[in-house]
Amino acid sequence: MDRARARRIATAIAGFRILVGATAVLAPKLALRGWTGGATGDEAGGRLLARAVGVRDIALGAGAILAERHDAPVRGWTEAGYLTDVGDLAAGAIAFNKLPRLMRFGVLAAAAAAAAAGAIVSPAVDKPS
Repeated sequence: MDRARARRIATAIAGFRILVGATAVLAPKLALRGWTGGATGDEAGGRLLARAVGVRDIALGAGAILAERHDAPVRGWTEAGYLTDVGDLAAGAIAFNKLPRLMRFGVLAAAAAAAAAGAIVSPAVDKPS
């Protein structure tokens, strides 16, 4: 994969990460419903955790986009992003049997797809042109 294509894909992933993070910050119940089927969505602690994870995603996405715009190294940002996605995948796998039936595979698929995409583009984002 060439550098320009890898950076376009990384920017798209970062933009999506910001969107997901903003949803978690601004509408934590909605984010929790999509991620856990609503488990802990009515509790202050659940909303706090959703917002904290949302801020994490906004920071990772914004860091990648800012690095790309300033022609700075992007790889560290994409690697950090996909490592958090691997963590989300592991957390989803641990909670698999406790998640609502409809959410189980969606949660794992979303985390796996994001982790895979990040792992694929990361080696190419900073390759010399």
